[in-house]
Amino acid sequence: MQRLYVGGALLLVLVVGGPQLVLWSGEPLEAKECIVAHAPAATGTTPSPALASVDAAAYPGGLDQEGGVVSDASCLTRTEVFGVVRPVDEAGVRTALAYAQEQDLSVSVGGTQHAMGGQASHPGGLVVDMRGLDGITVDEDARTATVQAGATWHQVLEAVHPVGLSVMTMPGIDVLSVGGTVSANAHGLDFRAGSLSSTIRSMRVMLADGTVHRVGPDERPELFQAVVGGYGLFGVILDVELELVDSEMLELRQQVVTVQDFPEVFASRVAGDDDVRLTYTHLSTAPGSLLQEAIVYSYARVESPEPVPPLRERASDRASRLVFNLARIGDTGQRVKWWAQRDVLPHVRGCQQSRNEALREAEACMVGRNQAMFESLGFLQNRLPQYTDVLHEYFLPHDQLVPFLDDLRDELARHDARLMSASVRSVHAEDVVLDYAQGERFSVVLYLSQGVSDAGNADMADLTRALVTASLARGGTFYLPYQQHYTREQVAQAYPRLDEFFAVKRRYDPGMRFQNSFSARFA
Repeated sequence: MQRLYVGGALLLVLVVGGPQLVLWSGEPLEAKECIVAHAPAATGTTPSPALASVDAAAYPGGLDQEGGVVSDASCLTRTEVFGVVRPVDEAGVRTALAYAQEQDLSVSVGGTQHAMGGQASHPGGLVVDMRGLDGITVDEDARTATVQAGATWHQVLEAVHPVGLSVMTMPGIDVLSVGGTVSANAHGLDFRAGSLSSTIRSMRVMLADGTVHRVGPDERPELFQAVVGGYGLFGVILDVELELVDSEMLELRQQVVTVQDFPEVFASRVAGDDDVRLTYTHLSTAPGSLLQEAIVYSYARVESPEPVPPLRERASDRASRLVFNLARIGDTGQRVKWWAQRDVLPHVRGCQQSRNEALREAEACMVGRNQAMFESLGFLQNRLPQYTDVLHEYFLPHDQLVPFLDDLRDELARHDARLMSASVRSVHAEDVVLDYAQGERFSVVLYLSQGVSDAGNADMADLTRALVTASLARGGTFYLPYQQHYTREQVAQAYPRLDEFFAVKRRYDPGMRFQNSFSARFA
């Protein structure tokens, strides 16, 4: 069987040989131009003709981008804006807000633009790009890191690792900005820590009037619980004080199970083992075992004399990108990809082999905690103009995971979108207004490839609506940072404090200065 898969892979390489091999395996040379649709907007939110009278030249120091459009990581959302500013300090943020007030412009706050539905833009508005504020200060004694909003998690890990510390949790990839992920209340591999909200000691937020407020779980909690997971609709997050934990070496374990057995395996061997600190699970995307087979990865504490090594950057991997991209176009590519994940990767995964007799295995795979999270997944980036990738995420009660995956399998058979990756994590309820998990939940993360066309967009919209409906019917919810193909009624069902959220916004932003596609559609 393995020879069949290898032969299939070689055949695919021959089929796309020469220049096509470079196209399908190469890193992107520039940002894609695959925009085919505008961000959804509520009636009356298109740019006003009055914007023509706003003096862009009056902006102190000049706009970094005057007019034009902004998009996002999917390159599907096109929003015409008044302009973009990229402040490098707190005073620059205050200048942007004062200018917006004087000119009566809406304000949207952005970072690395990985939200995929216009959450960091508004038609005719001023975009405040926070990537110029990326300072990081580590306090070893207090075991905290104060991180400006524009810093990426990659930078955070590089700052805390040399002093033997680690973040409690972070998103699944490290290229995202801290401010952006706090605004979405992201979660990651540490299922015991939960989402980012549980790891924030405090943060500073600038409101529309330029005043700065320190907020936290015990300091102005109403504002804190709205800003975390609030998609930039209350103010500008300036910096975040994150709680840190010890860096340590962990043993990486891998187990292949059926999806039917996964909930019990998770309960007994992952959540039930106090030594396991990090975990994630990959689901098969291959025909024959689609969403029926799973690889459970867990990282466990062990007694080990191994020193924590320096962080290592993952080299660009043309082979991984080629295999991943070929999975977009046929079942053979999907089979090769799953075989590589399940049977090849365990033998080539970068880790330290420890010969400590105290370990359960004769040669255990040892990985530093920070290294396990030091991941940009660069092979996902490509130069294929006919495809783009979008994310979905659904949160299911544990006993509804398998039925929902059955629903997902049925819907995928009816749609053109190709499931490139599916993973499962664990989350729990948090004390924030827009909480996506109202209890212990399995998070199902879907990475989907779609055609760059009106037909591709329509197919993805229909698939999204079907999966949102299926999740809600099974007592689940869905994540909001992605394409907004759902209705307000569905948002209100998944997030029962939605009206409270916008009521709090009106108290802290009475002029409704901060706007984006989410507020335009659902406020």
